[in-house]
Amino acid sequence: MRINLWSSPRNVSTALMYSFAQRSDTTVVDEPLYAYYLSRQVAQVAHPGETEILKSQSTDAEEVVREMVSGASERPVVFFKQMTHHLVEMDLDFLEKMENVMLIRDHRAMLFSYAKVIPNPTIRDLGIEQQLELVHYLEAIGKLTAVLDAKDLLMNPAHVLTELCRRLGIPFDERMLNWEAGARPEDGVWAKYWYSTVHHSTGFQPYQAPLDALPPHLEDVAEKCQPLYAELYHHAIKAP
Repeated sequence: MRINLWSSPRNVSTALMYSFAQRSDTTVVDEPLYAYYLSRQVAQVAHPGETEILKSQSTDAEEVVREMVSGASERPVVFFKQMTHHLVEMDLDFLEKMENVMLIRDHRAMLFSYAKVIPNPTIRDLGIEQQLELVHYLEAIGKLTAVLDAKDLLMNPAHVLTELCRRLGIPFDERMLNWEAGARPEDGVWAKYWYSTVHHSTGFQPYQAPLDALPPHLEDVAEKCQPLYAELYHHAIKAP
């Protein structure tokens, strides 16, 4: 089984990757399309470590997709942590051969977190438009396995992961709830810029709403994101 986790940036996608890495039947892969995305020069902001990222991965989308779909693996489940906005000018037929899970996050919380690293993110950098387009596409071809919301996942990880595993057709494993602090060998070379929080964690952290207001220049972006997030959340597995 090949699983794509299609996430927005500044989400709990790395924690979810670490969660699946605890399974004895699963191999995890960190953002295999990142270098391809940067090679298309579509990013409107500078990405930390861009040169290093481009050297670390293939920029040939067809080559990356072939490896994702049919590359050799010693374990029966392969979990790909992906960013939805990395799907630039790509043939999406490969999604029919894989399970696809969407990970969303409240747009205001995402903007607040993203701006700590990249000060002026656009709605395209957040990938929320692409997430909704992808949800519609996956629904149309019958390949949307689940939508997860970061808040609900953090509020009750055991419940949300149990339901996710049920939909994937794999047993829930209690080991998915905890991991050792520190980096993992599967981390992309960009981990030093983005993963400090998860490297200090040993499991899913309790949900905490952002306490500070967004900078004024991001309010317009948040307003545009609101109806998109609301429609995405309608599909999500809810915490009880």
